[in-house]
Amino acid sequence: METVNILDDLNATARIAAIDSILEIICRATGMGFAAVARVTETQWVACAVKDEISFGLKPGGELVLETTICNEIRRHHEVVVIDHVAIDAAFADHHTPKMYGFQSYISMPIMLSNGTFFGTLCAIDPLPRKLRNEQIMGMFKNFAELIAVQLEAQERVDDTRSSLLEERKTSELREQFIAILGHDLRNPVGAVSNAAQLLLRMPLDDRMRRLAGIIQDSSLRIKGLIENILDFARGRLGEGIQVNFKPERSLGTMLFNVITELQLSYPDRSIETDFRLSSVVSCDGLRIAQLFSNLLGNALSHGDPEQPVKISAVTGQEIFTLCVSNFGEEISPAAMGRLFQPFSRGEVRPGHDGLGLGLFISSEIAKAHGGTLEVVSENYQTSFTLKIPLVKELD
Repeated sequence: METVNILDDLNATARIAAIDSILEIICRATGMGFAAVARVTETQWVACAVKDEISFGLKPGGELVLETTICNEIRRHHEVVVIDHVAIDAAFADHHTPKMYGFQSYISMPIMLSNGTFFGTLCAIDPLPRKLRNEQIMGMFKNFAELIAVQLEAQERVDDTRSSLLEERKTSELREQFIAILGHDLRNPVGAVSNAAQLLLRMPLDDRMRRLAGIIQDSSLRIKGLIENILDFARGRLGEGIQVNFKPERSLGTMLFNVITELQLSYPDRSIETDFRLSSVVSCDGLRIAQLFSNLLGNALSHGDPEQPVKISAVTGQEIFTLCVSNFGEEISPAAMGRLFQPFSRGEVRPGHDGLGLGLFISSEIAKAHGGTLEVVSENYQTSFTLKIPLVKELD
């Protein structure tokens, strides 16, 4: 059995601005004293809109027993019913409905929605005979019934859109709360742990305690990096996008060397070879470029052959800044290559190298935000990630 909310249908019909005018026109054009839009279901006949000049007694929301109406038959066959004069109509002279409600003329046009669903009828009755079976009257009812159906569906779309907007607003609020939690509630305690570890390392400790304090500091820094990656992902996918602040970065080389120094502490036995030729000033967000570089270098140190050096080049020339990080070792498989810059994609993960798989995605977003590209080539047992961005940001 169909599920119907009659109150919603009543409200939807009442919101059709022209509904009263439609019923007024019907009564004037036909000479009939009662016209209505009826919602007809498997169990109910309910008046949604009414024009009553004969004191029939129905108002919007009023009901008739379904089985006593001709509309119940129309619900089944979806055909218009027209009666000029009940007393001489072969099909309806002895019908129970005209006898019960005392009318002699009747017309009822089905209101069909575009998906083929039967909504109800546009109907009219009068105690006197009327000339209804003609092209003009039947065409008018047909056009009005189609207009009502169109309006009902338009309102449903508006309601769905409004509901979607409200849901989107709620989602947006949750999104902002999520970003706020990442930006404040998680970073603060991690920062406190890191600071405490640094203070411990400045104190006279035995080797075991110093090693434990070092593990705490390294872990807190790793957690901080993961939080920053999640925060950037949330901003990039759920919020306003990764933000970059362009300025002439004259100390970009120093910032890159600082990243190398930091990561070298975690990989003291690894060899890192650099080739920096920065003869021009780069217009960029230095902190974001350093973040991207840290992701690339961290991956190279983590996944590359520990017996081979990681090679880094940073060059300015021909209006392009190029940063390349290369490591030797296993090549990236074609399957992994296709999803390398997608969020939460990590390829084959070795023990001790797990993560969220956001670093390369965020790095690619940083490159895009700078109007540049981040590309990867993995062949001949060497993998190279190359960033290219314009030296000068073009004005929008």
